[in-house]
Amino acid sequence: MIEHCLQYCINSDMQDILTIGADAAVKAGSVLLKHYEKPHHVRYKGAIDLVTEADLAAESCILEVLHQKLPGAKVLSEESFSSYSTLPDKSVWIIDPLDGTTNFAHDFPWFSVSIAFYDAGKSLAGLIFNPVQNELFCATLDGGAWLNDRRINVSKVDLLQRALVATGFPYDIRERSDSILAMLKTVLTHSQGVRRPGAATLDLAYLACGRLDAFWEIGLKPWDTAAGYLLVEEAGGKLSNFKNTGFSPFVPELLASNGFLHDELVTLLQGFCTV
Repeated sequence: MIEHCLQYCINSDMQDILTIGADAAVKAGSVLLKHYEKPHHVRYKGAIDLVTEADLAAESCILEVLHQKLPGAKVLSEESFSSYSTLPDKSVWIIDPLDGTTNFAHDFPWFSVSIAFYDAGKSLAGLIFNPVQNELFCATLDGGAWLNDRRINVSKVDLLQRALVATGFPYDIRERSDSILAMLKTVLTHSQGVRRPGAATLDLAYLACGRLDAFWEIGLKPWDTAAGYLLVEEAGGKLSNFKNTGFSPFVPELLASNGFLHDELVTLLQGFCTV
């Protein structure tokens, strides 16, 4: 599923990184499918922020692959290794073993495994695997973005009123509902439609392959965007904060688009800037 992407890797080291990441993502996806549509053990990290036994099993699977093939690899992962006080100054694997846990717990088939290799302030490789549809999205820096065996690109929609846009809601939405709903109303009334599927990683992957035209969200974590932002960039899209002054997966505010719609969306959302 990554053979074509491997051909465009900048060097053999990056080929190895991509191969290891893909192996971990697909194996973790298989773990999720084994737990899917079965009773779950749910633990709440917050009022609406939950974790299941599948999150932990998928994370364990990924860590086993990484540590077998790359002993001593540094990891930043949502479930067990989620603490960071400063930006990483060395290479690190940024992992979300199950993005869309709420969907998964309700047997709603929209969830993924996300793995990124991050070094020197940028993602060098990113993989997002949707096990239900058996779709592996992957990208390497300067190597393009791919879906299984085909190269992907963002859409060419250049009018927001003809665009399908996605968003997500932060876990503290109850404290920020007024601003969240105001943003939603603003974009909804200027676009063709807005979707809120519930997994930011797949929203970004769908943007990269042209199924969506733009995406925005606040309250994001590095494991939500570290793989997906590279996919979007390599597919020809654009990412920034709401003021259009740059993007980092360590900044919790994201506006992503096919590029053609970016200025129009910045005009609509810049008043809601949170960073």
